[in-house]
Amino acid sequence: MNASWIIAPILLPAVAAPLLILLRLKDHAVRRGVSVAASVALLAIAAGLYGLASDGQPRAYLLGAWEAPFGIVLVLDRLSATMVLLTAILALLVNVYACAGWDRRGKHFHSLFQFQLMGINGAFLTGDVFNLFVFFEVMLIASYGLMLHGGGARRITAGFQYVAINLLGSVLFLIAVSLMYNVTGTLNMADLAVRAPLTSEGNVALLKVSALLLFLVFAIKAALAPMHWWLPTAYSAASAPAAALFAIMTKVGAYCIIRVYSLIFGADAGPVTHLAAPWIMPAAIATLVLGAIGALASRSLAGLIVFAVLWSMGTLLAALAGFDQAGLSAALYYAIHSTFAAAALFLIADLILERRGGVGALVTAPPMAQAVLMGAVFFAAAVSMSGMPPLSGFIGKLLVLDATRGAALGAWVWTAVLATSLAIIIAFARAGSLLFWKAETVAADARPAVVTSLPALACVLALVTMTGLLSVFAGPVTRHMDAAAAQALDRDAYVRAVLGRSPTQIAER
Repeated sequence: MNASWIIAPILLPAVAAPLLILLRLKDHAVRRGVSVAASVALLAIAAGLYGLASDGQPRAYLLGAWEAPFGIVLVLDRLSATMVLLTAILALLVNVYACAGWDRRGKHFHSLFQFQLMGINGAFLTGDVFNLFVFFEVMLIASYGLMLHGGGARRITAGFQYVAINLLGSVLFLIAVSLMYNVTGTLNMADLAVRAPLTSEGNVALLKVSALLLFLVFAIKAALAPMHWWLPTAYSAASAPAAALFAIMTKVGAYCIIRVYSLIFGADAGPVTHLAAPWIMPAAIATLVLGAIGALASRSLAGLIVFAVLWSMGTLLAALAGFDQAGLSAALYYAIHSTFAAAALFLIADLILERRGGVGALVTAPPMAQAVLMGAVFFAAAVSMSGMPPLSGFIGKLLVLDATRGAALGAWVWTAVLATSLAIIIAFARAGSLLFWKAETVAADARPAVVTSLPALACVLALVTMTGLLSVFAGPVTRHMDAAAAQALDRDAYVRAVLGRSPTQIAER
């Protein structure tokens, strides 16, 4: 596999999505087959690209052979390869789960699903800020459709709020991009990394405004407080497969913060060095607290899960706030863990809802079918998400605490993480008690009839197993994350891969 394959994770879903629409496939089984086959192919390509990136050499793909920074460029390194592989694994499992029945509850589910993957993969691979905006729009437009999939008044209301906040984010993104281009004359990330430190004194203020506007956009997508309010409403109202796929979308926001504010506005960026860093840690602590309070106050299983997701984003963002290798490595490990744990919980909640006869509130209900199996997978996923041993959440939390030990607000982070972890544990323990221990006595024929879907159960078990594997292979995984973090902080290597020269050589010319 060579650098020409870098475009494949974008091109494959970009072809599959319109194909599913234009062919007007009447046979639902054929549509499912095409969509799942595309997801399998995406996983194979992502694994190949991850292997290609493992040599530590960033690679650029110049579309149309236009020389950077004038043409469109895609960049593969350990960081982007890791995120694309994570997306591919999640996409395949969620797609198979949706084929158990959710995809029949609305039109064009699989087309929207593929367009969503196109936008997500494009955001991870692009080396250009404007094309990052373009892929954000592709991702968001597809997510609007997935958000409303299945209909219902509650979903439409939540979808309106979701669309409104993301449209505002798009406007701010476009303004930021315009200001950045006006000041620097470029939107290529590698070129911006060279030009940002050289910004004239009269234009520094405009560059700072554009950088902070971009941070606001990424913070909205990452659900960083106080821009978090859209997430609980949107994710709790979305269908289970959509919510499970959306687990990666908050990581897109975190990825963009890492990429832009370590490459363009990172170390040695002159007057805009670490411009966003002072804002991240306090906001991450606030996100931790708000997520824990929301989880304790939740009266439904879906509400508990979405606030646990919000809490996990606070933990992740606290780790990356220092923009050092230890922090970024911890953040990447935690991002992988929390994506699998959150997706598993969303799908488990759907299975539990089905087996409780549609009762989603955390109240006593008739005993559910397969209570032992459902209880076991819920327990494992809850243990992982809340950060209890021996699963990956515990290891991820330890990495985050170790990475923030010497930070200026390190004591606050430790206090917030440990205290809110206890709150999350209590919230999940209460939910488990109500779901599985306290049950109303009813006649056997009054219990909801459930048709077991083996593929759906297999997907849930696979997601939970992933959190276990992250724990078993924590040593090799953390070494890979250390390497990815070190490479993400190596501005010179990224610039050389894209522009063919180091920043020093460019400056000398």
